[in-house]
Amino acid sequence: MIAFIIRRLLVAVPVLLILIVGTFILMYTAPGSPFATERGIPPAVLANLEAQYGLDQPFHVQIWRYIVGIVTEFDFGPSFIYRDQDVNDLIGQGFPVTLTYGFWSFLAAVLVGGTLGILAAVRHNTWLDYLAVGMSIGAQVLPNFVLAPILVLVFTLWLGWLPGGGWQGGQWQFVILPVIALSTSFMASIARISRASMLEVLTSNFIRTARAKGLPMRRVIFRHALKPALLPVISYLGPAFVGMITGSVVIDIYFSTGGIGQFFVASALNRDYGVMMGITVLLGALTIFFNLLVDILYAWIDPKIRY
Repeated sequence: MIAFIIRRLLVAVPVLLILIVGTFILMYTAPGSPFATERGIPPAVLANLEAQYGLDQPFHVQIWRYIVGIVTEFDFGPSFIYRDQDVNDLIGQGFPVTLTYGFWSFLAAVLVGGTLGILAAVRHNTWLDYLAVGMSIGAQVLPNFVLAPILVLVFTLWLGWLPGGGWQGGQWQFVILPVIALSTSFMASIARISRASMLEVLTSNFIRTARAKGLPMRRVIFRHALKPALLPVISYLGPAFVGMITGSVVIDIYFSTGGIGQFFVASALNRDYGVMMGITVLLGALTIFFNLLVDILYAWIDPKIRY
């Protein structure tokens, strides 16, 4: 297992470097300038600004300094728009917010979706199965940018139970609606995957043998069927968690939570290439890390699996 983890780490490092270089090239070749305005600025002022941020240097010098800054000091460079804050400050300000409701969304999606899918498979072709399938389909067709205004309309404007926006240090009443809006579609996917996987496992020969020996159904499920049934779900969880973080763009904008999603959108509109690169590299690194974690967990659950 240790050799497997080392091999996966050795693969992850060059992938991350390729991601950084590729992102930098895309930002470098993008048209326009972060300092361009509708009225234009004098060439001398533009030259001074580019010299201040090192944009007058050759391409290979800029990219080398950027990579060295990330590797040695975890420094994503300056922001071209927020003059008093660099990219690290903006990520440090928004990422804890995004991580907080992303974590609760992930937990809710896994617990509710996994339980719903397993119960539907165990009670196959009963009212519970039909209810779970119906809820999954209904939740799957509601993306977060549609569900978010519906939640605000119902729970804020009609019932007045929960605030429709803000964060207030992460108080629970400000977290509930973003978590529901973000986790619902992922919960539906997890329920569908776990139901299909459990149904397949329950028809396996070793499950028939266990039931033929007279083992209680609860023991068959938890001791023999649950572990192999979770393998497809686990392979989905890594990208799902990253998807919740990246899907926070809509949540941040709609609920005004102050997460990194709003900085990402603002940087794209203002051509703040430093912030765009920093958030892109951060999300890419999270994707690589969680895929690595899923691979390790997958290999731990099923020792036959090696990559």
